[in-house]
Amino acid sequence: MTVNPAIQGRVYPPTAPYLVGREKVREFAAAVGATDPASTSPAAAQALGFADVVAPPTFSVVIQERTLAQLLADEDAGIDFSRVVHGEQRFSFSRPIVAGDELTATMTITSVKSLGGNSMLTASSAMTDSAGEHVVTAVSTLVVRGDA
Repeated sequence: MTVNPAIQGRVYPPTAPYLVGREKVREFAAAVGATDPASTSPAAAQALGFADVVAPPTFSVVIQERTLAQLLADEDAGIDFSRVVHGEQRFSFSRPIVAGDELTATMTITSVKSLGGNSMLTASSAMTDSAGEHVVTAVSTLVVRGDA
C-alpha cells in the first residue's frame, strides 16, 4: 500500500493550543542532554532577555506530534504507522520557544512521492503563538515502507 498522492497540498485544521510549561522544558532539556542554562534556569533565561526558560530547538517536535497524529488518523491518507520510518527533520525559527508560550500548529502536506515501492511524505507544521505570530515551522519527511 502506498500513501495516497491526493493528500499533497492538504492542510489540516489547527491543533488545540499547547501551553509550554517550565517543567516540560526542563524535562525535555534533560532528556536530550541540552546543557544551556537558559533551558533550566529562569534567571539565566531572563539574563538573556527571555521571560522564562528557553526550550531546546527540537522541543517543537512535542507540538508537531499533535499534527502528525491528525495525519496518521486520516484514513484517506493510507498510512500504516507500523511501516513508517522517520527520514528527516528540519526547523525554521522566527524566535525561540519560551515557557509560557501558547502554541497552535497547522500542518500542510507539502510532498508525496513514490520511490522504489516506498512512499515519501513531507509534512510542514507551522507553529504560531497566541498573538498569531510565527514561532517555528517543523518539517518532517516520513518514509512509508511498501508491502514488498
